[in-house]
Amino acid sequence: MLVAVAILHADLDAFYASVEQRDDPALRGRPVLVGMGVVLAASYEAKALGVRTPMGLTQARALCPRAVVVPPRMSAYSAASKAVFEIFRDTTPLVEGISIDEAFLDVSGLLRVSGSPREIATRLRAEVRARVGLPITVGIATTKFLAKVASAVGKPDGLLEVPAGGELAFLHPLPVERLWGVGPVTSAKLRERRIETVGHVARVGEAALVSLLGAAAGRHLHALAHNRDPRRVRVGHRRGSIGSQCALGRRPRPFTEIEATLAALVDRVTRRMRGARRAGRTVTLRLRFDDFGRATRSRSLLKATMQTRAILATASDLLAEARPLIETRGLTLVGVAVSNLDGDGHVQPSLFDDTADDGLDVAMDAVRDRFGSSSLTRAASLGHDLSPSVPILPD
Repeated sequence: MLVAVAILHADLDAFYASVEQRDDPALRGRPVLVGMGVVLAASYEAKALGVRTPMGLTQARALCPRAVVVPPRMSAYSAASKAVFEIFRDTTPLVEGISIDEAFLDVSGLLRVSGSPREIATRLRAEVRARVGLPITVGIATTKFLAKVASAVGKPDGLLEVPAGGELAFLHPLPVERLWGVGPVTSAKLRERRIETVGHVARVGEAALVSLLGAAAGRHLHALAHNRDPRRVRVGHRRGSIGSQCALGRRPRPFTEIEATLAALVDRVTRRMRGARRAGRTVTLRLRFDDFGRATRSRSLLKATMQTRAILATASDLLAEARPLIETRGLTLVGVAVSNLDGDGHVQPSLFDDTADDGLDVAMDAVRDRFGSSSLTRAASLGHDLSPSVPILPD
């Protein structure tokens, strides 16, 4: 007997802002912005007035003059995330975290033990509210893609189930932007040709989409428009990369400030790599421009490393190569990731790096572990208002 697939996508609502409202009753019901220079999160009261991330705080204040701005408290968000993930694992052993505030849960086959997927999701939402004090939206569907779409449509603080057999009836009336991979550029291309809904994408045909968007994107969107997503919930999957990114807002910034931001991101990434005992061979720089376009630049090293200096040197070279683009198009986000990771989580840094810099990295990590991540700061960062990076789940 085949067991019907039932996947939940659980997504905490306006996570950072909701934690702030939970911890400070005076903020409840008020528009809240979390950030320093750039909006990292906005409460739904602020979103209703047009505030979005990663918008500059000046623009956000213009849209929402009564907003309360609070600095981010990453330790509080990390603690809340861990508490919520404990509830996820109490619900089912099949949990795949995809960010600090969302996860997929496979509840297929739990009918006899835990009830229907809707009953399971209802209890999960109640548990998160009771034990952690946060609102969470859950989407239920037969594929990961559609479960995530359902949770997005069901926000805020909702529960939306797409019944088996009714997937396309739910999916096809939605705007094309609901498809993974449809950003502003792809959306504009589709809408120029009056392809405005997922149903329109499904009817266009794969060949036409490939001609318009390229082979990979065209086939990807054609499959999603028919709810073809064979991926299963993966447990204990080790990430293929470790990275961090920082939203810069739309204010023009001198190149030296961008360099300082990149250095701070590399510090965070390499510290996480050493903490996870994983070394990497490929450094990737990610950029988003003021015109909403994106660019990536990658370079592979001769051997795997978790050394800050080596990875920073490579990332800085990539940034220098992209400088003409940045100066022409403006920059709103910079990120760095290290991939092609080696190590099983037990290797020592010295197995990959054999210079004095390795010992210095370990010593600096020890100081930050004991006295806090802000106890050591690069001289290049002094005087710059560096926005916090977006955290990711531990490796």
